[in-house]
Amino acid sequence: MRRISLLAVLALSVAARSYGQQVVGSCPVLPADNIWNTPIDTVPVLANSASMVSTIGANTGFHADFGSGTWNGGPIGIPFVAVPGTQTKYPATLYYPDESDPGPYAIPLNAPIEGGSNSIGDRHAIAVDTGNCVLYELYDAHPQTASWDAGSGSIFDLRSNALRPAGWTSADAAGLPIMPGLVTYDEVLSGEIKHAIRFTVPQTRREWVWPARHYASSLTGTQYPRMGERFRLKASFDISAYPPDVQVILRAMKRYGIMLADNGSAWFISGQPDSRWNNSSLQTLGQVLGSNFEAVDATVLRIDPDSGAAAQNGAAVTVAPAAATVRAGHSQLFTAAVTGAPNSVTWSVNGVSGGDAVAGTIDAAGLYAAPAIVPNPSTVTVRATSTAAPTASGSAAVSIIPPPSISSVTPSPIVSGAFTITVAGTGFTSGSIVSFDGQALPTTVGSSTQLSATGTAAAPKTSVPVVVTAPDGTSSNAFFIDVVAAPAVSISITPASATVRTGRTKQFTAAVKNTSNTAVIWKVNGIAGGNAAVGTISTSGLYKAPNVVPNPATVAVSATAAADTSKAASASVTVTKK
Repeated sequence: MRRISLLAVLALSVAARSYGQQVVGSCPVLPADNIWNTPIDTVPVLANSASMVSTIGANTGFHADFGSGTWNGGPIGIPFVAVPGTQTKYPATLYYPDESDPGPYAIPLNAPIEGGSNSIGDRHAIAVDTGNCVLYELYDAHPQTASWDAGSGSIFDLRSNALRPAGWTSADAAGLPIMPGLVTYDEVLSGEIKHAIRFTVPQTRREWVWPARHYASSLTGTQYPRMGERFRLKASFDISAYPPDVQVILRAMKRYGIMLADNGSAWFISGQPDSRWNNSSLQTLGQVLGSNFEAVDATVLRIDPDSGAAAQNGAAVTVAPAAATVRAGHSQLFTAAVTGAPNSVTWSVNGVSGGDAVAGTIDAAGLYAAPAIVPNPSTVTVRATSTAAPTASGSAAVSIIPPPSISSVTPSPIVSGAFTITVAGTGFTSGSIVSFDGQALPTTVGSSTQLSATGTAAAPKTSVPVVVTAPDGTSSNAFFIDVVAAPAVSISITPASATVRTGRTKQFTAAVKNTSNTAVIWKVNGIAGGNAAVGTISTSGLYKAPNVVPNPATVAVSATAAADTSKAASASVTVTKK
């Protein structure tokens, strides 16, 4: 197997430090200013970087999902072929046609399939038309006699920065092209990889970030990375101990980073199969851990959300806070820090300079004023753009919520004494407090639409106001409920009458209502517990008749409520001879 000499790699690396991109035939693999081909070694780190790295696997090693030889009968990696402009184009039957390009596809029917012809995996089939500089990619590709059957397909003009329509997938889950993110042996041999590298993780967020266009998850926590998320190897990571060919890959991870393209195994990077790969060298990537990486905000390089073109001037803008929740009619101050250019910015909201009444306004100092009515959608984008380098900008996501409002309180009415109420409505935030008749209550925030609170109502009262106050001092409408008197304690005894032979027993039960104290005092003929003459009764209501019939023969078994001794019930018991 051919090995790359360290001296050759270093020499080529020094000679090739300018921005650039791959070339297949005479075709560029996307324009030089495309975000795939743009260094991200100076863009800011995301605030939730550590949590995303931890979720993916801080102690998990990287894996080159490519190499030489075969695995399970197929090539190791994602293959692609270069074809001439005269290549026959074949129709494709797609089972995800709504987000696919209809074709036809200039992919030869004998093109290599990811995983081999018998693969049950993703089965990507990829071709680069070098005559027209067009990239054709299919997912779950199965060649037919004169056509392709596939899951989805996408066609990219390699000379264009155009992205797929927002919300569309491609042959990859993120809606990105696959081939521009593959590591190739020839790139490594040249001494420099000049683009971001495609990679996968097990769990992603239900969200995408530029330049991705599609998500493939139901998870919403910010500890999960988004499709299109960009990570880079930390600048401080020492690569000197790694094989020279692996050093080329690691330098690319520092300069261009890795881009999340699909759900899969943790920290698996993608490349083209090649018989020249040294699998032993590639395995040393397993010593590189997730904790050696950081998630970065590549959107500071974005010029147009519908274009893959990235700012190349080195300027970057960071907005703080990166996300905020602002109540309708309230304000939030944002600050902007510019690197690589003078610290002067202009502000916009949803692309409108200074904002407007619908999405909110922002002044020259970065003070954002939310609109009086929550917009639809309720999240807007506040952006700061460098005045010296207009292609450099940073943004913050602002979620606008309504003022607190109560729609219902349960139970209603409540009974005087200790109570727990549930308050339903909108606009509730952490730290919200429920007040009852002007008295703040211990409050638990269940969600933005539900609170619970506990308190004590001393006496019956009509139209008692319940109000929710947010931490920012905003109060809700007053919702009125009544406090009613607790119902009187009542008691009943079962059975109401009985005949018991001398020396025998009879079980009585007492039911106490309208109190949590259900204890009772049992008596026979008014004597607590009874006696030998009239019979005895236990604390559980078990009556035992005397050995001799009393005179009179009928006695009274009674139960008195311990919660209210004025409430009692009785049963008549006739004692007979054996």
